[in-house]
Amino acid sequence: MKATFYDVKLRKKVEAEVTEKVVYGDKGKERYAFRAKTSDGRNLTKFVSKVDYGNADV
Repeated sequence: MKATFYDVKLRKKVEAEVTEKVVYGDKGKERYAFRAKTSDGRNLTKFVSKVDYGNADV
């Protein structure tokens, strides 16, 4: 699955393949995110809604 991430180093939005889904935070205060890698190996993170997180096929 592809998603749009903001690349801080390049200061622009990039398309990347989502590699994993992650949940951050304590119970009751969860934040949902997608993780990806750039072509040169840097990590990208995008926080998403719970609905988008649940619908993603990763």
